[in-house]
Amino acid sequence: MSSQYQAPLSDMAFQLFDVWQVQQHWQQVPALAEQLEPETAHAILQEAAKICEQQIAPLSQLADQTGVRLEQGEVSTPEHYKACYQAWCEGGWAGFSGDPEYGGMGMPKVLSMMLDEMMCSADIAFSLYPGLTAGACVTLQQYGSDEVKELYLPKLYTGEWSATMCLTESHAGSDLGLMRTKAEPQADGSYRISGSKIFITAGEHDLTNNIIHLVLAKLPDAPAGSRGISLFIVPKFMPDAAGNPGQRNALHCGSIEHKMGIHASATCVMNFDGAVGYLLGEPHKGLAAMFTMMNYERLAMGSQGLGAAERAWQNALAYANDRLQGRISERDANKAEPIIRHPDVQRMLHTIQSLNEAGRSFSTWVALQLDKAKYSGDVKGLQLANLLTPIAKAFMTDLGLECTVQAQQVFGGHGYIKEWGMEQLVRDVRIAQIYEGTNGIQAADFMLRKVAGDNGAVLLALFAEIEQWLDPSNSLHQQLADYLQRTRTLTESLLQRAATNKALLPDFAYEFMTLNGYLLYGYMWLKQVDALQRAELAVETKLQKKQMADFYFKRILPRAEALLLIMQE
Repeated sequence: MSSQYQAPLSDMAFQLFDVWQVQQHWQQVPALAEQLEPETAHAILQEAAKICEQQIAPLSQLADQTGVRLEQGEVSTPEHYKACYQAWCEGGWAGFSGDPEYGGMGMPKVLSMMLDEMMCSADIAFSLYPGLTAGACVTLQQYGSDEVKELYLPKLYTGEWSATMCLTESHAGSDLGLMRTKAEPQADGSYRISGSKIFITAGEHDLTNNIIHLVLAKLPDAPAGSRGISLFIVPKFMPDAAGNPGQRNALHCGSIEHKMGIHASATCVMNFDGAVGYLLGEPHKGLAAMFTMMNYERLAMGSQGLGAAERAWQNALAYANDRLQGRISERDANKAEPIIRHPDVQRMLHTIQSLNEAGRSFSTWVALQLDKAKYSGDVKGLQLANLLTPIAKAFMTDLGLECTVQAQQVFGGHGYIKEWGMEQLVRDVRIAQIYEGTNGIQAADFMLRKVAGDNGAVLLALFAEIEQWLDPSNSLHQQLADYLQRTRTLTESLLQRAATNKALLPDFAYEFMTLNGYLLYGYMWLKQVDALQRAELAVETKLQKKQMADFYFKRILPRAEALLLIMQE
C-alpha cells in the first residue's frame, strides 16, 4: 500500500532535447561541450533516478513517521537518512552544479532542475538538506573572496559540510528591515553575532560534521530598514588551520518546530550568543547577496510542487487502474470495473498530468535562461529568468497542492489514510507555498518589481516573441494568441490606472501572476506538440501528448477568463 515512485526520465529527455533542444546551447559553450551531450545527460539522470527510486523514495513514509528529535542541543534525523545522504554525496550530486575549480561538477541548471524534481518526488524533507547547501554555494561563489571559496566550497561540494540561510526572526517575518540580530566588529576583522532566528531549515542535524550558517544581521552603524542589513558566514565549528572543524562556535539550536509536514526536515530556532562570524560581501548590502540564494531556492520550490504532484499522479493512476468500483457499461451489471473508466476520475488524472508536464517544460525553459545568462552572458536570458522566477515559485507550488489534493481524491477514503502515502504528499507540499517568500509576496514581486518596474517591457516583449511564433491557422495557437492580446491590453491598462490608484497593482498582483502562469503553461503545451514531429517517441506517447494539450486548452486554460474578468475596469 505504500507510495511508489519512478522518475519520469522519458518526459525529462523529451523536454530537454526535443522541446527546448538544450544540446544546441551546450555545443556553443566550450565548458559544456567538452563534457556534455545528450547520451551523457541521459546517463547522469538515470544514475540520479536510481538513488531517488531505490534508496530515498521507499523510506519517505518511515522518515515522516520518525521525524527529527532534539536532545541536549543535538538534532537526530531518521537513521536511514545517513546512508541516503552518504550515497548522494558519494555520487557527486552535492556539488553537481558547483564550480569545477573548487571540486564541483559544473553541470548546467537544466539538469540540476531535473535532479531537484526527482529528489522532491522521493522525499521533500530529505531534499532540503543538500538543497539549502547548494543555494548557499551559489552565494559564496558570487560574493566570497578567493580565501572564503577555497575554505568552504570544496567541503560543501562534497557534502562533508552543509549550509543554511538564517533570515527570519519571530517578530519580523518577511519584513527583514525589523530584524534585531546584531554584528559587533572585532579587532581581528571578525564579528560577534548575537540574536535569534526562527524557521531555519537544517539549522542543526547529524548528517555532516559542520554546518555553515549564512546569517543576516545589522552592524552598529547600519542605516534603518532593509538597506542596513549585512550578510555573515557563521560556522557551527570554527575551521582550524588545516580547514577542519575546530572549536565549537557560540550558537545552538534552541528548539525544533513541530510541523504539519516535512517532519524529517529539522526546522530550527537558532540562537547566536556572540558567535564568531565573517562579513560576506559589502557592509549593508547583505540582502542583495542573500537574494542570490533566495532566488535559487525559489526555483527549487517550484520543483517541490512538481515533484510532489508527479509522485501523487503516478500513485493515483496506478490505484485508478486497480480499484474496481461501479459499473460504467451495461455489459455486465454484476461486474465492477476499474475506476479509471469513471469520467470524473479521468478528469482529475488528466488535470494533474496536463499541469505536471507543462510545469516540467516551464521549469526547463526557466533553467535554460539561467544557463544562457551564466555561460553565454545572455542579458535577455537573465531578464527573462528574473521575470519568470516568481511564477516558477508561486504558480508551480499552488498547482502542486492542487494536484496532490486531486490525486488524494482519486483514492477516495483510502487517500485520507496514512498507509497509502497520499496524505503525506499533501502535507509535505503545503509548505512550498509559504516559505522562501509566500506566494502573495511572489505575486507582488512579479507585478510591482518585474512588470511595473520596467513598465511591462520584458513581459510584453515575451508576449510579442510568442505571438510571432504562433501559427494563426492553428486553432489552439489562435486561442493562446487571443489570450495574449487581451492580457497585453490588460497589462497596459493596469499600469496606466495605477498612476492614480496606488492600491491597484498590489490588489490584483496575485490574479495577474496566476493569469500569466496559465498562459505560459499554454505556450509550454504548444511547444511540446510542435516538438513531437522531431521526437523519437512511441506513437501512443505522441497521441497522449496531443490529448493532454487539447485537455489543457479545453479544461484548464479557460480559467484565464475569470482572472481577466476580475481585473478589467
